[in-house]
Amino acid sequence: MSHHTSSLSGKVALITGAARRIGAVIARRLHHAGMRVIIHYRHSQSEATALYDYLNAERPGSAALVTADLGRHDELVRLAQEAQGVWGQVDALVNNASGFFPTAMGSVTPAQWDELMNSNLRAPFFLTQALAPTLAAVKGAVVNIVDIHAERPLKDYPVYSMAKAGLAMMTRALARELGPHIRVNGVAPGAILWPEAGLEDDIKQHILGRTALHRPGDPRDIANAVVYLLRDAPYVTGHILVVDGGRSLGA
Repeated sequence: MSHHTSSLSGKVALITGAARRIGAVIARRLHHAGMRVIIHYRHSQSEATALYDYLNAERPGSAALVTADLGRHDELVRLAQEAQGVWGQVDALVNNASGFFPTAMGSVTPAQWDELMNSNLRAPFFLTQALAPTLAAVKGAVVNIVDIHAERPLKDYPVYSMAKAGLAMMTRALARELGPHIRVNGVAPGAILWPEAGLEDDIKQHILGRTALHRPGDPRDIANAVVYLLRDAPYVTGHILVVDGGRSLGA
């Protein structure tokens, strides 16, 4: 990225977990801003392919697909190599892929610990490390999708909350380690999309009642925050932009 507010046109972004939900919206938004996008997926091949076809129909040769299990270090390294090989550069890395499930104390298994720590912390770190040389060469940027529960632990989700807290610290630590050539920032969503497993309506209303805006956000709010950090914030690094409708203001 340049030292001044600049166009993203023609630049390349790798978005992990980009086939569905917030990741797919981020991919569409960055593509709309002119970027070429590399869509990473693990299991969601049909959704990833549909997004790939849609984006390339809008602008031929502007989207690519890569698959990898981010829990396996060898696949993560291969992902970094393949991403760099698509167009010869990576200007932006969006670490969006995330495991999310409850881990009530007393029943947490090492496998659950590993899955949550791998997807939310280990993979973003090692992927950033693997892509650091190519990002530095173009003065690129990293955006980590964190969570408001990195600061305010979510009941029954202690391992997830700890992993996201680690990602928040990683954002700040790597901003120091990788500067001045790479900026590293984060976005911390609040109530944007409900869990796929669903929530009771009274729980949803309780959560929304604790926001200042009394309504859920939209995935586009997160995607717009990512665009801001990549395109419009050349002097911002080590910052986590909270997008939660004021949820963090209350108890």
